[in-house]
Amino acid sequence: MALDPGTPATPLEELSGNISVRIVGADDPILPSALAVPHVAFAEPGTRFGHAGAPHLAEAIDARVADGSVKRTIVRIRAGLTAVAAAVEHGSALSAGQHPLRAGVSEIVGVGTLPAARRRGLALAVTAALVADARSRGAATIFLSASDDDVARVYARLGFRKIGTALIAEPAESSQLLQVPMCSALPLRDAVAAPRAVGALVRGAAGADAALSGQ
Repeated sequence: MALDPGTPATPLEELSGNISVRIVGADDPILPSALAVPHVAFAEPGTRFGHAGAPHLAEAIDARVADGSVKRTIVRIRAGLTAVAAAVEHGSALSAGQHPLRAGVSEIVGVGTLPAARRRGLALAVTAALVADARSRGAATIFLSASDDDVARVYARLGFRKIGTALIAEPAESSQLLQVPMCSALPLRDAVAAPRAVGALVRGAAGADAALSGQ
């Protein structure tokens, strides 16, 4: 899914509670939880309210610290290679995502919400913050991948359009093929920056993995 350069910022509903959404700096104490929460989210995929909450997040934080992900991401943030955004409440990230920027092209990756905190508009707000940050850094092409149609509808609220479908092959023994919906009724030639975006999409799976691990 790609975003037209001229698409205006979408007004968002005010978030409930004491939640704030911000870009997370290298020295922000929120960073470990911002890197951990997508891992918890992707273990329980979808947009429905789930059971994984604070205890699961605490375990994921310890894992991200232990495997060096936090240190690697700090280096990338300071070098201007990666930006992290998070929806924060009571000193912990409930939803977060990232975007790396290369030569005016940004892919929003790893957006995930703690399952027990879903259905509050947090992923939408985090994605909007990442889009705003990417544009402020000069990104002309902004794209992302949606894991299913429900997730795609969330991104469509910000103006993202489907431009193609990525197929991610699993090892032969699993006999599974994941289809990431990105196709559109619009001709591909009408997609914004389609040649560059689609070229990057075929690397989307590896890019998302690398971004989540902070590498």
